[in-house]
Amino acid sequence: MIDPNAIEDLPLPEQRQLAVGHDKARQAILAQLADHRLPGAIMIHGPEGIGKATLAFELAAAIFTATGDESAERVREQIAAGSHPNLSVLRRRMKEAKGFYTVIRVEDVRELRETLQQTRGRSGHRIAVLDSIDDCNPSAANALLKTLEEPPADTTFFLISHRPGGLLPTIKSRCHNIALRPLSDQLVADVVMNNHPELDASTLDRAVQLAGGRPRRAFETLALAETSPVGALITWLQNPAAMPTEAHLKLGDALGSDPNGPDMSFAREILSDWLASEMRDAAMHGPDRRRLASATELWEKANALLSEADSVNLDFKQTLVVIFDWIRKHSALSANSAEQE
Repeated sequence: MIDPNAIEDLPLPEQRQLAVGHDKARQAILAQLADHRLPGAIMIHGPEGIGKATLAFELAAAIFTATGDESAERVREQIAAGSHPNLSVLRRRMKEAKGFYTVIRVEDVRELRETLQQTRGRSGHRIAVLDSIDDCNPSAANALLKTLEEPPADTTFFLISHRPGGLLPTIKSRCHNIALRPLSDQLVADVVMNNHPELDASTLDRAVQLAGGRPRRAFETLALAETSPVGALITWLQNPAAMPTEAHLKLGDALGSDPNGPDMSFAREILSDWLASEMRDAAMHGPDRRRLASATELWEKANALLSEADSVNLDFKQTLVVIFDWIRKHSALSANSAEQE
């Protein structure tokens, strides 16, 4: 199985099959399994990089072991190798040319549905993991909804979502929803050291501090140079309105110089987090509707521009400069609103 978001030299979620933390969520599903009342669809949602897909594959192994006729060890081996006949995994597909599609397409969902309608390859339950459902385009999401409305017998869907707020309400309503939270710094450090026992204390501390409870982000920081502009971006986002114009111009040049590099990948996650946080803060701010309207517009415009940059290969330097300029204007409005209160 190919993961378009894989990090080099890091095992895929299906190869790990042991999520760190999330004990309450794990025990809830295992209790349903023991009581023979597994939901037809389980949505595991939360911030990206906290182990949602890993937990899904861990639970899939437990379900196959409990409902099938093979040992737990044999089941785990097959899942890791991508060879278990009752497991289907749907991610963004590779193009015939270089790279991956930017979305999960409707034909991908239809192919999954056809697979699940065939005679199962082995006794026991079937599992379909969508990693992630956020990648489905509107047509694919509607096709998936039809499948969830009439699910195959003895089949459970694990839908991984980093942004459940953007999904169809009808999809969410047909799922048993499990919300996962970021891990403690100690658990993040444990995950990192388990994969990189050679790290020195200062490098580990830097990775954990930038991770924000997300092991994946900690691993991504290891690919960043000490002089990475990502640190400058974090500083800039603390008070964009107070920063000189040349600061965000330099950031755009530095981060956009390699659109597919680790700096840009990390920067996009940080931007997405900041935009989402600003939306939440504005919504909770009370009567200031201007700030909320501005935050909503900023979220929509920034995400639309990034998607356009991905699909038609826009200049990422200019794309970032435009988004940074929007952020500065929004931050100035927010600061003025706070002063008037």
